[in-house]
Amino acid sequence: MRERTGATEDAAARRFAAGGRRRARPVGPLDARRAAAFVALFAAVAAYDVWYTSLPDVSRWWDIALLVCPIIPASLALIYLVLPLRRVEGWWLLGAAVALALLAFAFDRAGWGIPANFAKLFAPAFFGWWFLRYFESLSWVVLVALIIPFVDAYSVWKGPTHHIVTQRQEIFTSLSIVFPVPSSGAARLGLPDVLFFAVFLGAADRWGLRVGTTFVLTALSFGATVVIANGAGVDGLPALPLLSVAFLLANGDLLWRRRAWALR
Repeated sequence: MRERTGATEDAAARRFAAGGRRRARPVGPLDARRAAAFVALFAAVAAYDVWYTSLPDVSRWWDIALLVCPIIPASLALIYLVLPLRRVEGWWLLGAAVALALLAFAFDRAGWGIPANFAKLFAPAFFGWWFLRYFESLSWVVLVALIIPFVDAYSVWKGPTHHIVTQRQEIFTSLSIVFPVPSSGAARLGLPDVLFFAVFLGAADRWGLRVGTTFVLTALSFGATVVIANGAGVDGLPALPLLSVAFLLANGDLLWRRRAWALR
């Protein structure tokens, strides 16, 4: 595998786009307008995390509805807003991911839950974008989308995730992001789920797929998993199956039309 960035990646994207009828528009640069939107949304999410216990208590299903939208999508939109950073060359993304992971660990040990939550949100996203550079073609992403639902399902029901959640709850708490609700409950999302969310979002941008649609459907897929888990009366379900379905649903027709080029 080799790293492909800058002009090489742009050329590959143009060649790939020739295999389809139309290439979707990639996200723009991290300009002042996008940065301002990030700062405003970051402040809103942080304010909610600080004062959510002051909000009126609501029923369980209202809590779930709030998780589906806006709580989970709002936090993930922070990743969407900094998506242009995936084009940063060199080892900066990996370095940022490692630095944020160390900060998350330190914040956790200090009991600073909100800063730790933000660090955990961006660390796997940056790592996912760095790792995405080594994908030679979009077919690799499609293959990942087809495989990880089965791996995740096994891990949650029989494998290491099941053991961690049932026997080592403190590890799961450290390796997950919390989304609190007004009733003082919370939903948790594992860091690998955020990593693959970022990979799919970055792949949509890199190969000219539907970035906006990918973001909306993949962000809502996590809420859909929460709804299904609560409806079925189980403590938790694997999040990657619906995440993969959402990515394929958002871009399936483009992937099919460009399938011959995706292998090159």
